[in-house]
Amino acid sequence: MEDWDSYSAGLRARGKELSAIHPELMKGFGALSRGASTTKHLDAKTREMIALAVAVTTRCEGCIDAHARKARAAGATKEEVAEALGVAIALNAGAALTYSLHVLDALDGATG
Repeated sequence: MEDWDSYSAGLRARGKELSAIHPELMKGFGALSRGASTTKHLDAKTREMIALAVAVTTRCEGCIDAHARKARAAGATKEEVAEALGVAIALNAGAALTYSLHVLDALDGATG
């Protein structure tokens, strides 16, 4: 991704289009998003670093864009974000390892 500002503007435009087509969907998504960002025990920076790690894990470029901006606004440093991303990287590797073990289970259970 070379121009995150253009990408973000394009997403917002398409989001407005989807909102016009299916307003209840977008209202529901907005309510879910507001609910998730209203917490008593996590500060904004921590929430955004979790969001960035999840965005990487789910491979959501729009989420990366939105939450990188929010993390910066909440005062997250590159070093802090890098540590959060390290957790995402490790969990992705762990998931690949776990599913690799399922392959061994499948091989052992395969009869054909």
